[in-house]
Amino acid sequence: MAASLSFSISSSSHRSLISFKSPLKLNIPRFVPLLLRNHVPRISSSMSIEAPQKISEESFLDRKESGFLHFVKYHGLGNDFILVDNRDSLEPRVTPEQAVKLCDRNFGVGADGVIFAMPGVNDTDYSMRIFNSDGSEPEMCGNGVRCFARFIAELENLHGKKSFTIHTGAGLIVPEIQSDGKVRVDMGQPVLKPSDVPTELPANKNGAVIGAELVVDNVPWNVTCVSMGNPHCVTFATKESAALQVADLKLGDIGPKFEHHKVFPSRTNTEFVQVFSRSHLKMRVWERGAGATLACGTGACAVVVAAVLEDRSERKCTVDLPGGPLEIEWQEEDNHVYMTGPAEVVFYGSVPL
Repeated sequence: MAASLSFSISSSSHRSLISFKSPLKLNIPRFVPLLLRNHVPRISSSMSIEAPQKISEESFLDRKESGFLHFVKYHGLGNDFILVDNRDSLEPRVTPEQAVKLCDRNFGVGADGVIFAMPGVNDTDYSMRIFNSDGSEPEMCGNGVRCFARFIAELENLHGKKSFTIHTGAGLIVPEIQSDGKVRVDMGQPVLKPSDVPTELPANKNGAVIGAELVVDNVPWNVTCVSMGNPHCVTFATKESAALQVADLKLGDIGPKFEHHKVFPSRTNTEFVQVFSRSHLKMRVWERGAGATLACGTGACAVVVAAVLEDRSERKCTVDLPGGPLEIEWQEEDNHVYMTGPAEVVFYGSVPL
């Protein structure tokens, strides 16, 4: 059912107005909960559902009014991003400070980060930059890459299977949109050398940090450190426990203590993992710069690498995240990690800058 949902959100303290159009291909029952999840506290009572309008996604994305930022909000398993068409410049259209306001779930659009689709460099098709919800800039983001790929396909009106090259702060990333709409991403080779992760924990096995002891808040944890272009600390257990029950973790308490631990000079993402079988893992994640999120693509990749290194899993696994499952494979032939999962439109919007 094609439909249009329009409303405004205003804040006297921020003196801002945000307007949205729902994607014409989404049905209202599925769309409304995604939108209201972020904005229920401040939705105007004038919200209304209108008859279908003659506005296409393409015409919306072509808008170039000065003073306004047009964007599309996507999510990958609940890890949500504001996607901005920045193909005319290598300079982001918003500052980190503006990104923080846009990501605010009470006074802004609400997101885990703002992603910019930029011109390619070094013979790549496109470049990708991202500002986290705290204004910091990570090297890249796995769920964000999948959303980026779907955004590019929409901007370029691409259909069917399509792959392209993306320059990121973590190097070359190659996503492929599949016939079922999911995105398979070649995430490259994992980095295990401690100084390159980076971590100050010393290598304890084959030049890597694998199942090493890390004391956090007076509790000794077993951790494996992996970089997927950004730093990850993966743990399956404390020294006292044989296995984690990740649903029982107070992530908001323990997550920041890992992120800011002195052995991680660039801070770290942290994955807490429960093993169901050698092909089925469950994780919760505390993301550097974003906190507890519903999904983390690079984190899921790091989890499978760590599980293989600790002999807890095979090289191909389903990884359950709070937002849903990802399929991860660490191929032995090329040493590359491949991630497959969805990326979906939430809504189209405009906000004055």
